[in-house]
Order: sequence, then C-alpha cells, then structure tokens
Amino acid sequence: MDFGDILSQWEGEQKQQRQKKTGPQKSNKKANALTKEQRELLKQGYSLERQMNEDNSRRANPIEVWLNQHGTVDKDKINDEAERENALNDREYLKNLKPEAVIDLHGLTRDEAWSRLDAFVTDAQRRSYRKILIIHGKGMHTTGSDPVLGPMVRLFIEKDKRLGASGHPDRNGGGNGATWVLLRR
Repeated sequence: MDFGDILSQWEGEQKQQRQKKTGPQKSNKKANALTKEQRELLKQGYSLERQMNEDNSRRANPIEVWLNQHGTVDKDKINDEAERENALNDREYLKNLKPEAVIDLHGLTRDEAWSRLDAFVTDAQRRSYRKILIIHGKGMHTTGSDPVLGPMVRLFIEKDKRLGASGHPDRNGGGNGATWVLLRR
C-alpha cells in the first residue's frame, strides 16, 4: 500500500464521517444544469467542453493536492524566526548592532535638547527600533566650566522608562561624545 492509497482511504473515511453528521445533501438544481456564471460565459463564447478537456488532460500530483487541501508547517521558517528573536534579546548582539537612528544635539540648549530627545525616542519606539545613537559632543566648546549635553543625556536615559542599557561607541563612532541606547519593548 503506497501513500496515495492511504490518502484515498483516509479521505473516504473523512467523507463518510461528514455524511453521517450532516446527512445526505439535497439540491434543488436540475442534474447537469448550468449555473448563472456558466450561462454568462457561454454567451461570451466560452466553451465548457474545451475547458473540461483541458482540465481532464492535466494530471494532478496527489501529494500536491493533499498539501493544498491540508497545508503544511514550515519548520525552517519558524526556527529562523525564533533564532532572530533570540538574537534580538541577546544583549551582546544588541550592543554590536548598528544604531537604527541617530540624533545630533550639537549647538542646542539643555531644554531644546531635552524636548528633541524626547520626541526622537518617541518616534524611535513607534518605529520599533532597538538601538539609537545620541551625539552630544564632549563639551570642549562649552563656555562654562562643565559640559552641558553629556550629563543631560545621561539624566534623560536614567529617567526615561522606555530606555534600557546604554554605553559609548568606539572612537570611530564618536567615543565619549556619543551614547548608544537600547530601547525597551
């Protein structure tokens, strides 16, 4: 007994069970009567005989028919999605991930920087970004004695519940003049 025989036997049993539940189906349609759509197609020159001959000449693969009726589960796709989700939850992977959005706060006052940073984080969260980069500078051009934007950014990150781990990129990415931040989900 091959797969096709097993499949045919199983489908027959399923059909019998459905008929037991619902009983025999009765139709008010006359035998071999054309439907409204078929009559319209005939008026337009469509040949039912030609279509039936074409349908009969094509042979369906029983496995494809069964798969089309019952569907399949793509285990590779599910596994790839699970791996990608695990990678996004892995802290080291996120630290090495390239920032998905960047904001430059150079030249802004403390209050301007705070409001722009709040709007930026809101937008990044709405877009489901995982990592952002905030460029604030090192404070070398500050007229006072202490830098302004660096400590303000640290305070903002500490107070905002939407933000998680943070750190400074390497020297090529801005060093101490920039801060990367992971957004919480």
